[in-house]
Amino acid sequence: MAVNMAMPILVVDDYKTMIRIIRNLLKQLGFDNVDEAADGEEALQKMQGGAQFGLIISDWNMEPMTGYELLKEVRSDDKLKGTPFIMITAESKTENVIAAKRAGVNNYIVKPFNAATLKMKIASVIGDF
Repeated sequence: MAVNMAMPILVVDDYKTMIRIIRNLLKQLGFDNVDEAADGEEALQKMQGGAQFGLIISDWNMEPMTGYELLKEVRSDDKLKGTPFIMITAESKTENVIAAKRAGVNNYIVKPFNAATLKMKIASVIGDF
């Protein structure tokens, strides 16, 4: 099945520079429909407000709602639970990876990363593009 390159992607990070970096990497990969949220709460409001996303890429460490808390909220919501979710973190703690997997994350990226890594992780979640 071909991946819809126009599908909306939500990037969630409290660090504006990181959002810009991820947005630029996604653009290099051919994804132009990118929305952003500064934390899990803002992301959840967008999704519960009716915005549809084909993929969520979220940082782990944010305040007031972390990416992990966002993941748990998305997975517990019947309308949102099927949304592919990739977690990004600067920490590669095994217990965090296990917790995220248990909570239903589709994939995990440790910073720093490049376009090739991002493409590989997205492809493993939504299919080759």
